Amino acid sequence: MSQPPELFSEADILARVDELAAEISEDYGDKGGIVLVGVLKGAFIFLADLSRRLTIPRRIEFIAVSSYGDKSVSTGAVRLVMDVRGSIEDRHVVIVEDIVDTGHTLSYLIGVLESHRPASIRTCALLCKADAVEVDVEIDYVGFNIGDEWVVGYGLDYAERDRTLPYIGTVEPDDR
Repeated sequence: MSQPPELFSEADILARVDELAAEISEDYGDKGGIVLVGVLKGAFIFLADLSRRLTIPRRIEFIAVSSYGDKSVSTGAVRLVMDVRGSIEDRHVVIVEDIVDTGHTLSYLIGVLESHRPASIRTCALLCKADAVEVDVEIDYVGFNIGDEWVVGYGLDYAERDRTLPYIGTVEPDDR
């Protein structure tokens, strides 16, 4: 099987992650630290790189949801698979997502995390399909805006394939 064509190179991604980390560090420099809540599975590589580049104290939590299953189109119904394990009450939280497509998942996650009574919640997504967003959800930190294409690599997958590519590439879901 051939490699997916490159949309963003590894160097492009890491340069943008550096910029996002600097922006988040600046915004939270006087807050005493943050809790990064990584959305599994897709955000784990982005979360790791982002966390290593922050210059402020941070703690990492994970949350897992399901909205795609093995399909290439979101069902729109989001299901909580795993909630955060540690307390985020009175803490500044940044949700770290791999991609925002329709916005349903991120909107759902904000609601779930608000129930834990954090001091604040902001959002960070490596990729955003701005033209596909169906719900009003604010993304505070965006790595790259993309069109309506299926992307893989750097944590993103199609049916668990191509997740570990060091770059972000495009695929045709029907061909995978």
